Amino acid sequence: MTKSENKKNKIVLQLCYDYTFPYLDVARQYASLFKGTDFKVVTVFLVGKKDGKVAEQIQSDEVVFLENQSKDLRGLKLKQIRQLKELSKKYKFVFAIAHRYQAIYISKHIKKLPVIGVNHSFGKFRRFTRRWFLNRHKKNLFLLGVSNAVRDEMRSVLHGFPEEQIQTLYNRINVEQLKAQQVDKKEAREYLNLEQDKYVIANVGRLHPDKDQKTLINAFSRISDQISNALLVIIGKGRLENELRQQIKKLKLEKRVLLLGVVPQAVNYFKAFDNFVLSSDHEPFGMVLLEAIIAGVPVISTNAGGAKEIITDPEWLFEVGGDKKLSELMLRVYQLDKSKKDKINKHNQLWLNRNFTDKSVKKRFWLLPFIKNKF
Repeated sequence: MTKSENKKNKIVLQLCYDYTFPYLDVARQYASLFKGTDFKVVTVFLVGKKDGKVAEQIQSDEVVFLENQSKDLRGLKLKQIRQLKELSKKYKFVFAIAHRYQAIYISKHIKKLPVIGVNHSFGKFRRFTRRWFLNRHKKNLFLLGVSNAVRDEMRSVLHGFPEEQIQTLYNRINVEQLKAQQVDKKEAREYLNLEQDKYVIANVGRLHPDKDQKTLINAFSRISDQISNALLVIIGKGRLENELRQQIKKLKLEKRVLLLGVVPQAVNYFKAFDNFVLSSDHEPFGMVLLEAIIAGVPVISTNAGGAKEIITDPEWLFEVGGDKKLSELMLRVYQLDKSKKDKINKHNQLWLNRNFTDKSVKKRFWLLPFIKNKF
């Protein structure tokens, strides 16, 4: 498709599987790339009922709900392909942004439509049938990973797919909006029912082997006697809850390690924390690290996946499963004076502003080779 043809009709399709967390904000992030340009964005959800609040939050030019159920997307997805072809006739999309493999698969059935497929996690393209499909349709197909780690994994499994057609576009955050939402330390602790005089180390995520809260609890047990007023707070639910409770009981930390379950809009209460730890054994990106940085909380993370692209100072990274090293880092953060904490937080926030805001990522998007050369 030539540039002159594009100028006649500048409607971009954003195709999303559904609007569950975190994909509602992902849709907003990508719609925001086109604000102030000649392009209009039509966001289409394959799964989920029509919801006016969802449409409002995305800030897209138009939102379409196809109202399928998850079970409808099994197999060849012929119904969804027909639905999208009808929309394509109406809007004459100039190109598509498709989130996750199902959306990429469906959008590539629109003849001659350039597709930018966004991959948000590891392992999604390892299946032979998916690799075969993507390679067979690599003409006018461009792939984005949410981190260099995800990008590099895609390049390693998609043999024969041109590397220049697989790039990175980071997830990003609306800094000013989140700052306005986050409440102060006192109010946050009152909401979470945490004592004001405690030193709070926190983790937020599913209680799942991928998040490796076991290592975090073991690390905390190593320093619990040295920081007598410390609490470890874990926010989230998941299949490991009973196992983690047994671990806490065995270590006799029932009053020191708190599993708070699901906290709606938990990010609004991050200022309750004195230290934030990401213990995941592989992390495609690490949005929760950005949220903690905006709250002004010192962060520690594993060096797995995309997390080390956010926490660039290796001093605050540890190897997966390294509870001894993690305990040492948590103790070091506790011992830092305010000036050193402020210096670390300033470094993290400068890096965030340079790489992970709507403004910085929008600039990078329009410089991507397959965007710059075509549009």
